[in-house]
Amino acid sequence: MRHTVIRSPNIWDTPEVYELENIASDRAGVIDRAIDALHPLRGADLLDVGCGTGFHLPRFAERGARVLGVEPHLPLVRRAANRLRARGSRARVVAGDAEALPLGAGSVDVVHARWAYFFGPGCEPGLDELARVLRPGGVACLVDNDATRSTFGAWFSRAYPAYDPVAVQRFWDRQGFTTQALTIEWRFERREDLEAVVRIELPPGPADEVLASHEGLVVDYAVALRWRRY
Repeated sequence: MRHTVIRSPNIWDTPEVYELENIASDRAGVIDRAIDALHPLRGADLLDVGCGTGFHLPRFAERGARVLGVEPHLPLVRRAANRLRARGSRARVVAGDAEALPLGAGSVDVVHARWAYFFGPGCEPGLDELARVLRPGGVACLVDNDATRSTFGAWFSRAYPAYDPVAVQRFWDRQGFTTQALTIEWRFERREDLEAVVRIELPPGPADEVLASHEGLVVDYAVALRWRRY
């Protein structure tokens, strides 16, 4: 049964701009090193849930993982498949939902989701699917915003005042996840790229405000890596 998919307007509507965000985000590889410390990727079966245009799929494959991306939005599935063909990557991508993953039970070692689906209360069906597809000893690694710190965190809190980071943290604690605080950077080559990305991530008013006050091409960005071993 196909489930209702919540739109992701930043990547669905402007995938070219979202590509600029992916390129600028965490060039130092802080997130990838943290995931590799939890479960080395070489030789692992890795599932990327909500993989979007497949930006991370060939990168994981190059680090020695057997990689499958799952994405519900068909235009993004096509973009991801084109990326993999162009790169000659062994990674694969299929259409599918987080709440009904197209994999057998106990078939993967690592689940990765980066700013995709797992944002707090309401994602329990997807978490049940993670528990189903992960092998014993496998790990789920969910990359989320940390709105309690950093320049981008302050922007996010100002733009989305209804967001309650305390309630979100309590949810993940109840679900048995460990939250690891990381700090990455957006690092852009051009000011116009930074401005375009800010405008797909924040509403117009807050975007105008932060762009008027922020100089340069670098933004420090707090991340919550939420992980659980099964």
